[in-house]
Amino acid sequence: MDTFGYLGQGFGIALSPYNLVTALCGTLIGTVVGLLPGLGPINGVALLIPIAFALGLPPESALILLAAVYLGCEYGGRISSILLNIPGEASTVMTTLDGYPMARKGLAGVALSLSAWSSFIGAFIATCGMVLFAPLLAKWAIAFGPAEYFVLMVFAIVCLGGMAGDKPLKTFVAALIGLFLSAVGIDANSGVYRFTGDNIHLTDGIQFVVLVLGLFSISEILLLLEKTHRGQEAVKATGRMMFNVKEALSVLTVNIRCGVSGFIIGVLPGAGATMASAVAYMTEKRIAGASGKFGQGDMRGLAAPETAIGASVCGAMVPMLTLGVPGSGTTAVMIGALSLYNITPGPLLFQQQPDIVWGLIASLFIANIMLVILNIPMIRIFTRILAVPNWALVPVIAIITAIGVYAVHATTFDLFLMIAIGIFGYILRKLDFPLSPLLLGFILGGLMEQNLRRALSISNGALEILWSSPITFGVWVLTAIMLFVPLLRIWRKRVQQRRALADV
Repeated sequence: MDTFGYLGQGFGIALSPYNLVTALCGTLIGTVVGLLPGLGPINGVALLIPIAFALGLPPESALILLAAVYLGCEYGGRISSILLNIPGEASTVMTTLDGYPMARKGLAGVALSLSAWSSFIGAFIATCGMVLFAPLLAKWAIAFGPAEYFVLMVFAIVCLGGMAGDKPLKTFVAALIGLFLSAVGIDANSGVYRFTGDNIHLTDGIQFVVLVLGLFSISEILLLLEKTHRGQEAVKATGRMMFNVKEALSVLTVNIRCGVSGFIIGVLPGAGATMASAVAYMTEKRIAGASGKFGQGDMRGLAAPETAIGASVCGAMVPMLTLGVPGSGTTAVMIGALSLYNITPGPLLFQQQPDIVWGLIASLFIANIMLVILNIPMIRIFTRILAVPNWALVPVIAIITAIGVYAVHATTFDLFLMIAIGIFGYILRKLDFPLSPLLLGFILGGLMEQNLRRALSISNGALEILWSSPITFGVWVLTAIMLFVPLLRIWRKRVQQRRALADV
């Protein structure tokens, strides 16, 4: 069967009444979670994993739910960015630069509707890219053996530092902590207990749900407790609530360019929506030149990051589905969700369980349409949620988190471990360490160990297997380049500082 035949089957799955309701619930929950500053898609997806598992959702429905939440969170993040000048999450920082000035000019409704439309176009372009390129990448990835997978995962870890902006060292340290935590438990080959402290509850290692909810949800609760209020009043979405045709056409080329670039950046392991939005904004600002009024309410400055964010979400799912490597922190959480269903993402998934893959891809088209339909007419309703005080939000998150962790294994030890991990995550956040690399390191750690051992077993312990094939050699070259990028950035920054001091 060809690609479009499989896509037709996927629509048959995604359009079933059960999965339509699932996608609708996911988009609504995702939008609400996304518009609340600080929560973000990782928290949204993580909170729903144990709920989906406890409800007995089939794997394709669970994945549709989580993907809809992920996409909905990215849609919702723009609302607080535009009305409050507070990013709903890191990726929407660029949205505030022109979205909030538009709102201050009385164009809040136009800014919200245009940003929703831009996200729709970006996600649509990227989903089309998934249909065209994901099967090709999956066919190519079938040639991967254990050595190739190990080297690819090393590349993914190094990419985190190369794309880390101004804190590559902290990113690498966070990833190494994740790798260490993945080693906790009994060694399946030797039977040796590793880092368990003679605690029987850690024999099977740290459970994924416990780690992700502790790391993100509990640490977020502790941060929310520091704040008594949101900080400032939201700009009211009054006046015209819909952009016109002229305004849509004025940003169409921006939408197309940023949709393509956002998809490409999203495919890169560890890049994510934050990098995609920043690259899109800076590129369009450079293209606009003197004619642009970026930072003063330019519609192109609003459309660029929102288009790229929508595209990067779908792009991040390509390496997850085809290679089993997370493209972002949220897709790392989704890989953990698949593990609860004993499903291993990778190229064989397209052959062995095409209904899951194509049902997910088809659901992205549907969820995207649902989101643009919901977000434009319901703008006034969603903005009221911004008024929810932290004292009301904290107990809700705490209860959902506790129920979610307890529902998976029904042990109080998991609850205490989650709290301990949450305190550790809170300390890391206060020290400005990123948490997503830690999560990616945890996900990739076990897979790296398995593939390294298999590769060395095949070669009878000869290390040459790790670089002897054209694929492994090529990936090592890319890894070296990505390792060099942050070092070059640091060197250039120091040179600029020395020149500035010399001028003084």
